[in-house]
Order: sequence, then C-alpha cells, then structure tokens
Amino acid sequence: MSGSERPVYLRLRDLIAEAILDGRIRDGDPLPSVRAFAAEQGANPLTVAKAYQSFQEDGFVTVRRGVGMFVVPGATERLRSSARARFLQEEWPRVAAQIRRLALDPADLLDRVTS
Repeated sequence: MSGSERPVYLRLRDLIAEAILDGRIRDGDPLPSVRAFAAEQGANPLTVAKAYQSFQEDGFVTVRRGVGMFVVPGATERLRSSARARFLQEEWPRVAAQIRRLALDPADLLDRVTS
C-alpha cells in the first residue's frame, strides 16, 4: 500500500514516529498537543487523537491527566527495533533487487551512507 493509500491517522503516526526516531521528540518528552499537531498538519483533531491513541495502545506513550501525552522510557529503541524489522522484511528485498538489477557496487553505496 503506497503512502497516499494509507489511512491519514497512520500517516500522522508515521510523522510522530519519525520525530521520535530522529530525536526531535525524546523519551520522556511530551507529544505536541492534539490541536497544535492537527493545525500543523492540516488534519482533523479527531484523526490526530486516533493516531495518538494507537501510540498509547502500543505502549509508546502515556497520558498524564491534564498535562498531555508523553513518550515512555524505552519507546525510541522499541520503535527503532520495530522499524528496522519492518524495513528488512518489507523494503529491503526490493532495494536489494534494485541494487542487483543496476549492478551497483555495495561499497559505493556504503560510502554515500557514511559521508
């Protein structure tokens, strides 16, 4: 399923997950308020709330009544591990096939990643 075919709440969830994985939101930090994130993304607040709820159900965030939602300790590494496994299972086979198809040198690719 392409990104545009995914439900909006999952695309919003992906944006928050990327912010956590990139270190813009760290373990213990609050998530942006539902209203602020909805306004920033041009999304319905109920859709943002659904994305946040899915993070809570998966144990990545916790609610502090009257304060907001906060990333739980260890969430970053758990998200990274999950994203790594998903990449290796779903995306890597296509990437590896393309590397072979184009006869790319893996050493050249590694140089591009590390520079």
